Amino acid sequence: MNTQNVVGLKELRENINDYISQVDKGKSFIVVKRSKPIFKISPPMDDDNFWEPVVDFTRVKKGGVRLDDVLSRL
Repeated sequence: MNTQNVVGLKELRENINDYISQVDKGKSFIVVKRSKPIFKISPPMDDDNFWEPVVDFTRVKKGGVRLDDVLSRL
């Protein structure tokens, strides 16, 4: 395991935006807590079929939307 790609959980929490930027550029990290690996952060898969479209609820008009309209988009 490359020590450049290992980050402590506290370091990750304190500098999350820096690590998000690095992951966005393709870098992966093993996150450790008390010197034990607990999870890996890596960029999402490039497979277009892996991700499903999500409704952007921030664009919903005041008063909501009809259930039929939401279901028709699923």
